[in-house]
Amino acid sequence: MEGLGSLRPDLVRDLLTACTSVKAKRLFLYMAEKANHQWLRFVDTSSLDLGKGERSLSKGGFYVAKYHLVVPSELTGL
Repeated sequence: MEGLGSLRPDLVRDLLTACTSVKAKRLFLYMAEKANHQWLRFVDTSSLDLGKGERSLSKGGFYVAKYHLVVPSELTGL
């Protein structure tokens, strides 16, 4: 994720719109935010279908309230 600093926001939006996996979209947005990518602020996420309810990538992980996603604690850096 750290090597994706030069992505085009319109391409990211199109790819996320075409993606059918809610978990993948939420994880991608979380990791992009965590990597502090500048292009993320230009991606309009209001039109993305991020589903409803919570999703989990691991049991006993860290809950990310913004994305309603439980990620492994290794991904949080805590």
